[in-house]
Amino acid sequence: MSELKRQWWKEGVVYQIYPRSFQDTTGNGVGDLNGITKRLDYIKSLGVDIIWLCPVYQSPNDDNGYDISEYRTIMPEFGTMADFDALLSGMKLRGLKLVMDLVANHTSDEHFWFQESRKSRDNKYRDYYHWWPAEKGTPPKRWSYFDVDGNAWKYDKLTDSYYLHYFSVKQPDLKWENPEVRKEIYDIIRFWFDKGVDGFRMDVIPFISKDTTYPEIPEKYKGNYVSYYSEGPRLHEYLHEMNQEVLSKYDVMTVGEAPGITLDKALDFVDEDREELNMFFHFDLMSLDRDGDEVFWMRSDKWKLTEFKKIHSEWDKVFAKRGWGSMFLSNHDFPRSVSRWGNDSPEHWRNASTMLHTFLLTMRGTPYFYFGDEIGMTNVRFDTIEDYKDINTLNRYELLKQSDISLEDFIENEKEAARDNARTPMQWDSSTHSGFTESKPWIKVNSNYKTGINVAAQENDNHSVLNYFKQMVLLRRNHLGLVYGDYELLLEDNEEVYAYTRIFKSEKYLILLSFSENETTVDIDEVSFKNAELLISNDTTLKSQSTPNFHLKPYQACVYELT
Repeated sequence: MSELKRQWWKEGVVYQIYPRSFQDTTGNGVGDLNGITKRLDYIKSLGVDIIWLCPVYQSPNDDNGYDISEYRTIMPEFGTMADFDALLSGMKLRGLKLVMDLVANHTSDEHFWFQESRKSRDNKYRDYYHWWPAEKGTPPKRWSYFDVDGNAWKYDKLTDSYYLHYFSVKQPDLKWENPEVRKEIYDIIRFWFDKGVDGFRMDVIPFISKDTTYPEIPEKYKGNYVSYYSEGPRLHEYLHEMNQEVLSKYDVMTVGEAPGITLDKALDFVDEDREELNMFFHFDLMSLDRDGDEVFWMRSDKWKLTEFKKIHSEWDKVFAKRGWGSMFLSNHDFPRSVSRWGNDSPEHWRNASTMLHTFLLTMRGTPYFYFGDEIGMTNVRFDTIEDYKDINTLNRYELLKQSDISLEDFIENEKEAARDNARTPMQWDSSTHSGFTESKPWIKVNSNYKTGINVAAQENDNHSVLNYFKQMVLLRRNHLGLVYGDYELLLEDNEEVYAYTRIFKSEKYLILLSFSENETTVDIDEVSFKNAELLISNDTTLKSQSTPNFHLKPYQACVYELT
């Protein structure tokens, strides 16, 4: 197996926690570190290996922790550094690894560096950020994800200058071109690694390099700012330097959030010989159901399964010989996976949830699950703007007041697209507020926690989404071919069934996934076998068989071992 470069981060299963919404132990309606510690036995019972913890650093919470004002301090809402140390110790005792968020493209505007930077043009920290003096006129257009006006330049009267912010006005971009900034970031990384943290998910890491002449966006990008942001001139120099200075000194995993990275650029980041990152999240799938001209609007027609297959098959091919991929269907920035890629109607919710679990755990690439996916949590679909908390939704609502777009249409769109769909509290039981808190939660709980979508209702139900998830994790752990095996797409043009094989030495697996509300029959005559032994299915009516004719129930998932 040595030729495969076996790594714990390739074979592990990642469980992402949004701490604000996981478990409150103080009664303030906000999840905290002690809440995660309280639930470590539950997390361990899932069979996962790695926890990815969204930011818990000191922050004014303009973007729920992704605007950091102090990188070595815990946000008081979440607890203390002693609470963090207790959590990390509890994880180590259970054999769990911890991956944190590294937010290094930008800081909060309340960070000491920025507070100093804006005091004067000759301040020691001035060059820690991107400034444009007003006497040069209006800076060339840059787009911002979270700005009310979509403008990434903010005028600051104190020094008669503009500062750059690709995200909120309270998230000024760091100037990685300054070696002192890079040194500061590397020292922060060492601080957490020396504490025992096992890696970082790196927030919008391709955006860190900028052309500091700030030209008009080149014509070749055709106004696509995200692609332009992800191709800064010194990006790979910085990633390689970070690897050599810090990452390579520790046994850790790195995964970059990589908007704008295309298939042809992928190995520039993760080919082992380049010594940059271990893997990254691409966004081709996350764009599939969105309007091509507006990333936050759902497309008017339904996405096709053939499109879904094409995305995953093309990305698998990229990493077939070099590098390593990641697999995810949802996270804190996107709606719930079963609502988006499956079917959350009462009739199909259970099979659709477990079918998607089967998919993630039988594909090549490290699988990432967002908290609550294991019990099939769904979109909350708020009806009024007052229920939303996310800066993205709130700012876009204000912007649309100045347009011809119906605000009612916007709210209907947010029911499927909003990030808050993924941020409602964890549904632990059927008690008030789903066992998340004893007081009013910071954001409303999805009311379906009362109808069986909660941990307590599912733990003792052998047929539950939760227990199927545990079985699938165990199946992947016991069959290395499902981790390292070659992937081959079958039935490429079928719009109801996703079928593929995983082949590893003498091991051969067939995976059948129905994405349809209808029963369907498929002939797998592309694969020769004498017997197909059923290893697992989310519908017990399908058994092992020796013929290539397979009949699937709606949203049925099956994993066969072929002989």
